[in-house]
Amino acid sequence: MDITPLVWIITIAITIAFFVFEFYAHVRKPHEPSIGESARWSAFYIALALLFGVGIGLVSGWDYGGEYFAGYLTEKALSVDNLFVFLLVMTAFAVPKMYQQKVLMIGIVIALVMRGAFIAVGAALIANFSWVFYLFGALLLVLAYRQAFADHGGDPTDNRLMRFARRHLPLSDEYDGDRLFTVRGGRRLVTPMLLTIIAIGFVDLVFAVDSIPAIYGLTEEAYIVFTANAFALMGLRQLYFLIGGLLERMVYLGQGLAVILAFIGVKLLIHALHVNELPFINGGEPVKWLPEIPIWFSLLFIAATITVATVASLAKTRRDRARALERTQR
Repeated sequence: MDITPLVWIITIAITIAFFVFEFYAHVRKPHEPSIGESARWSAFYIALALLFGVGIGLVSGWDYGGEYFAGYLTEKALSVDNLFVFLLVMTAFAVPKMYQQKVLMIGIVIALVMRGAFIAVGAALIANFSWVFYLFGALLLVLAYRQAFADHGGDPTDNRLMRFARRHLPLSDEYDGDRLFTVRGGRRLVTPMLLTIIAIGFVDLVFAVDSIPAIYGLTEEAYIVFTANAFALMGLRQLYFLIGGLLERMVYLGQGLAVILAFIGVKLLIHALHVNELPFINGGEPVKWLPEIPIWFSLLFIAATITVATVASLAKTRRDRARALERTQR
């Protein structure tokens, strides 16, 4: 895939323009978006992402198009999991509904910047060290295990970073609109809004470690990695308000993501063996007898896993509610 510097510049400029538009059109004036507004913009950004994937397929070939769609689905699923943690953070800090858009917008921009940095580092490592596929594959298997048994019910306001901030920053217990700093009794204090953004930035860092090795397991094209991440993050703010209640019902999302991460981890390890240069593995020679997992199978596997996790989650929560209702009626 031949991507010129000009195409990179145009792509990054358009991405920045979208987020600037988002800020001035929706976030600048504090308000809680309606369901209709959130649904329209979510559909717009999803349609835009799908059209872009079709464009890649038509211009560069459907192998690259398939890699983009597999990457986009994976990053979107990870982003929804990211939203769940955002919800926990903002609930823990009691962020007023009308100011949550600003927190989300800042969090999404931080996520894009962090992922951009990880993409650049990952591309450089892959170009120079083939053994990095072993590292990425092993990392994804560890992350898959942790994801499968993750406790989303933990308190995001009581980690080391937050305790450090509370010890070293002059804090106000009250919000002052959407300001990050306020003045009380002649003292300049940090509002809970700034602490919320710090917590969300830390969450973004953790999720960047998950997402970038995962998508590099589906494609080695840095351009596809970046655009799939950018489109997965676009519209995430609207999706938060659209499916806020649904997030709490996605009880098997973590397990579904664990299966996807483990699958991509295995795919990376197989690819690492195909390009092997480590002298203590097969005498430094590639292992050719292992079959590569084709991108069409990856795309179907990821889509099927997300579907099964969603349907199973909704079915379980529906059964749990029905049982709870039966108990109250006895």
